[in-house]
Parts: sequence; C-alpha cells; structure tokens
Amino acid sequence: MKKIILVITFAFSTFSAQATNLINDERIKDQINCFSSKYENYDSWRGFMENKYKKRSKSKEALSNQLSWFDSMFGEEEFNKYKKNLSCKVFTYQVDGNDVQGYVVKPKKSAKKLPVLVYNRGGNGQFGSVQFGSMMNDLFPIANEGFVIIGSQYRGSQYPGIHAKSVMQDEFGGKDVKDVTALLDYIPKIEGADPQRIGMYGFSRGGMQTHLALKQVKNVKAIATIAGATDLLKELNVRPAMEKVYTHRIPDYETNKVTELEKRSVINWVNELSSSVPILLLHGADDKRISANNSVELADALAKKNIPHKLVIYSKDDHDLTKNKDKANKELVNWFNTYL
Repeated sequence: MKKIILVITFAFSTFSAQATNLINDERIKDQINCFSSKYENYDSWRGFMENKYKKRSKSKEALSNQLSWFDSMFGEEEFNKYKKNLSCKVFTYQVDGNDVQGYVVKPKKSAKKLPVLVYNRGGNGQFGSVQFGSMMNDLFPIANEGFVIIGSQYRGSQYPGIHAKSVMQDEFGGKDVKDVTALLDYIPKIEGADPQRIGMYGFSRGGMQTHLALKQVKNVKAIATIAGATDLLKELNVRPAMEKVYTHRIPDYETNKVTELEKRSVINWVNELSSSVPILLLHGADDKRISANNSVELADALAKKNIPHKLVIYSKDDHDLTKNKDKANKELVNWFNTYL
C-alpha cells in the first residue's frame, strides 16, 4: 500500500512540474519562475534593492533619490499587473554540449496561439545580461501586448542566483550566434506559441546578433533592431573603447581584425538579405554608444536593394531610447502585428 501511495505521489509531482513548465521539452532544464525569491512581490524586490543601494549611498538623501528613481522606473502597480498577466521562466538549454541560460515570457491567458519574438540582448559577457529589471522594462511591456518572447543570455553569462556549467565564452557574434538559433527548435514546444509566426529583434549588440542569426535560419518573418551596430569597423572611429571588447571577445581579432569585424557588419552583406523579411530600424539621434548613422546608412542600403524597411530616428534621444521608450515599444508591437 505504501509503495502505491509513493508511486502516485511521485507521478502527481512529476505531472505538476510538467504542467508548470512553459517549454515542454525534456532537453530544457531548470525552468524557474521569474516571479520568485526576492522577485515574488514588489516589497521584497524593493527591499533587496534598498539594501544594495545603501552600500554605495553616501547619504540618506542619496538613498532616497535612488529609491525614488526605482519606483518611477518600475512601480508596484506595474509589477502587480505583469505578475497577474504574464508567465515568465528562466531556464537552461544546451548548445555544443554546454549549458546556456535563456528566458521565456508569455501571457497567461489567450484564446489563440500567439506569435513568437526571439529577443537578442545587448552587452557582452555578463555585462548587459537580462535580469529581472530589464525584463520588466524591456520585455514585459511587449509580451503583455500578446507575444511570446524567448531569448538567450549567450554562453558564459548567468542569470543572478542560477548557475549553469559552461566552458564556452561569448565571442561577440561568433559561435555564440548558435545560442540564438538553437532557441528556434524549442518554439514549437512552448505552450500557446505559434511556430508559424516568428519574429526577431535585438538591442545594441543584439541587432548584430539578429542579422547574423538570419543568415542561418529561414523561418523568421520580420525583424527589428534598436540602436544596432551595422558597421563595426567604421564605428571604431566613433567609439575606440570598443577595441578592448573586440580584443577580449573575438577569436584571432588581433591578426584578423578587418575580416572579423566585416563578418559581423550587415552593411557589408546587404545583398544576402531576404527581400521577404521586412526590417524595422529604431535609433536615438544622440546615441553616444552606437552612432545613429549605423541605422541611417543601413536604411539607405536597404532602399537601394528594395528590401522593405522602416527607419525611425528619435530626436535628442540616447542609446536606450529613454525619452521615447513607450513610442518605441508601440513601433515594435505594430511592426510585428503587421508582419506576423
């Protein structure tokens, strides 16, 4: 009798675990709810951030200012709205036999299957990795409009508190592009996702990742880039500090600098782009990290090749489109609603 109870208990536990997974694929490991631990409610998250701010605040006034910024950036009402409406999991998957971390966000309720967006983050290595705050700021508003979003942290990067075993390093547009393309295999296994309607978009370095990924996959119907670099070699004249990143990240960079940067620059292979995949380009006119000329010059090249596209330059705005975040989100939502 005890054995039967144990078997039933184990079977129920297994079923419950499967039922809570957003990706029903045995290759996916460690699907952990984003709204857990210190992110379970707004107060616990805010308390965690308050303790963090205290360590670097020189006065009570400075601490108060940081907390005021935090509340204005996020806010309890927005947090509760997204927790109510969205399901979010971080997970581990394998690429080239190594663990890579990813994340998936989707509306909890939908009467029909939803289009899927593959999101490519910016930064390099751990810098720019997708944490809860960036999810809430960049991903939740889009997912809440009726999209499933899946993305990669890229090899060698970790979500806070979750550790994956990997010896691979981010190559800034090298083998790490496989971390993006590998995700497409899991889209049919996402509950409520429509694998026939896939889009892709990327921010900053993620714009480069988006163009590179499309050289390897054929089932993406539309793309968008936000502050994307399209000519890395030319951009070095604007931001020479990126040389350190390239030297550290890109294999054989010092001996093959021009070749490696041109391989990563879509402006050099516009002829290879599909005329059936429309491209949205968003950029801040005052971007100090990646010049808006990257998007302007790519748009000119796309026009010459009759590749459908739209260019939006936000006057007096920065790399993160701080002043026009809501407008940029609407552009993204409208773009993918139109073409997916």
